[in-house]
Amino acid sequence: MNNPAFAVLVMRYAGFLSCLLLIGCAAIERQPVPDGHPGERFNLSGRVSVKYGSEAVSGNFGWQHDSTSDDLLISTPLGQGVARIVRADGVVSLTTSDQKVYQASDVESLTEQVLGWRLPLAGLPDWVRGRAAAGTPAQTRTDGSDRLAELRQSGWLVEFLGYDSSNGFPKRLTLSRADVEIRLLIDQWRSKP
Repeated sequence: MNNPAFAVLVMRYAGFLSCLLLIGCAAIERQPVPDGHPGERFNLSGRVSVKYGSEAVSGNFGWQHDSTSDDLLISTPLGQGVARIVRADGVVSLTTSDQKVYQASDVESLTEQVLGWRLPLAGLPDWVRGRAAAGTPAQTRTDGSDRLAELRQSGWLVEFLGYDSSNGFPKRLTLSRADVEIRLLIDQWRSKP
């Protein structure tokens, strides 16, 4: 479609949902760097809803992650692709629904350039595992089962609202910063060796 208003709406939708690809309060501490334990590679899929300013959107996501790459696809509830973010070989690309491709050296500057705000993909792989990102100061609060209930890190508040009893990872999270609120429901988690 060549409708400019539709293109702007699609870009906003992609921007809102990309936040996903993205924290109460004990002492500030520097987190240790993990030793590459199992589960550092994973595939996630689920649902997301985002409030950004006065707008709200919802959709689905699929995310493949390992230490050197990410592939995040955000789609409408009906399965139409809205945005795809790929990080590989030191380059990040963002492809919009109209097949425009944007590139940068990091996710944060790319999403700021294309979507108007920064996506904290650097911390998100740890946050979806129920832990603070390594090497960055964090404030944490645990629940009665000694799991993270809240995490403040890199300017984000992550609230852990439910854990999956089968794998121990968070199932429902809310991420918020300034006027952005992202609700994430993880339907499927697959760790890779």
